[in-house]
Amino acid sequence: MEPHPRDPGRTAWVLPCLLLLVLPGNVLPGVGSQAGQNFSLQQPQAKVSVTAGETITLNCTISGVAGAGPVKWLKGWGNGNKTIYDQKTKDPRVTRAVNESNTDFTIRIRNAQPEDMGTYYCVKFVRSDSSVDEVFQRGSGTEVSVQAKPSPPLVSGPEQRIEAGQSVSFNCTTGGFFPEKIGVKWFKNREPMLAQLPQVTEWGVKTYNVSSTVKVTLQKDDVRSQLICEVQHSTLQVPLRERYQLSRVLRVSPSGEVRAEPSPVEVNKTVTFTCLLKEFYPANVSVSWLENGIGIKVENVSQPSEVSQGLFELKSQVEVQATEEKNGSTITCMVVHDAQAPANYSAFLWISNPGQGGLSKGFQMNKDDMLIYIVVGVVCTVLALLVAAILYLIRTKQIKGKSSPSARLHEPEKSSEATTQESDPNNLTYADLNFDKERKTIRRMVEMSQQSEYACIQTNQAPNGDDNLTYADLDMVHLSKAPKRPAPRPEEAGSEYASVQITRK
Repeated sequence: MEPHPRDPGRTAWVLPCLLLLVLPGNVLPGVGSQAGQNFSLQQPQAKVSVTAGETITLNCTISGVAGAGPVKWLKGWGNGNKTIYDQKTKDPRVTRAVNESNTDFTIRIRNAQPEDMGTYYCVKFVRSDSSVDEVFQRGSGTEVSVQAKPSPPLVSGPEQRIEAGQSVSFNCTTGGFFPEKIGVKWFKNREPMLAQLPQVTEWGVKTYNVSSTVKVTLQKDDVRSQLICEVQHSTLQVPLRERYQLSRVLRVSPSGEVRAEPSPVEVNKTVTFTCLLKEFYPANVSVSWLENGIGIKVENVSQPSEVSQGLFELKSQVEVQATEEKNGSTITCMVVHDAQAPANYSAFLWISNPGQGGLSKGFQMNKDDMLIYIVVGVVCTVLALLVAAILYLIRTKQIKGKSSPSARLHEPEKSSEATTQESDPNNLTYADLNFDKERKTIRRMVEMSQQSEYACIQTNQAPNGDDNLTYADLDMVHLSKAPKRPAPRPEEAGSEYASVQITRK
């Protein structure tokens, strides 16, 4: 049997039918499902880790036949997912690895940042009858992590200078790193220091900051010392270090004194006053001179010079004419260091006195020493006056104790009322002694008469028990036998009286 000849008309309509079977979106019932079973989407990377700034490469390939629809890259799945790539993507960081390929949909994300971290899905979509893209197949997802290096550390200290000997806090901060684990160490001149535990806080998207604090007691010799903050992280091959010079916050106040040469000085000679400031920092210092509070013009302005350990010293001088009216004047060096309150250092101008053949007793001293000398002088003067007063009182008492009263001796006159001398069995003559109440150091002279004899009696101090009598002993007193006159009447009320018995010869 001969083959049936080919009909050109039949061939013409068979070819369009085959094309209809191949075109996506026009799949006949049952044919599309058979093509989907042959379709394969491969996303081989489970995890990808890069360092910030590097490029992220995400692999995705497809094979087989599927319906019409795009292939997209999504970040995240479900609600809140974000389209990273499709044919309409305008992000310049995201590009295709193989442009216009129908099987290789690998993408690259340049300059990776911590916010790029997440899970990425390669997804095949097909267009439905309603012209809506529906998910046909997706990959297993690729977890992307971006390790971020910490930023260069920053060390900060106080805003104002701190006096040597005080404690001050310094802070070291760095941020924008991932993962969270980080280490911070402190050094002073390469010597480790104890510091507080670092405080790590979350900042931005998947990044962290850290802050560390250390306390330092500033010393005078810390002008050239430095603090070092060292940061260690998994993204770093070598630790990051930041240095801080302690001289930025250190202040060392000067110690000063003023000297006068020569001192004392002859009249009309020149005295050179020197203000010496030692071991201070920083170098900004101003010096002015005063004479009794009035400014002195200085011709040559001195500049600080650096000494050991980075400290400075300054020597300022002024010349003063030593006139007599300036003797004892106060010459003051007023120092203003680093915009602080002024400090004053003083000396005195003393002039010698050639007329007395020697130097005056004036000497150079500061105000505190002069105050001490004045107080000591006043105390010594008061003590001397007190001792002199005590000695005077003692002497006066001794002189009064040695003084004796004067007495006049009278022979009493016989009277009919009184007992006569003859009737006295002891043959005694009585006499009255009249003592002046007031103690006298000079014996009182008594009048002489023809009928009386007088005697002066020096008495001792009266016994304690007798307040109104003064006693005296008479030895070998002779009384005249001339006619007796009446005994004198007692004198003024301020007298003391005593009776003395005298044996008649």
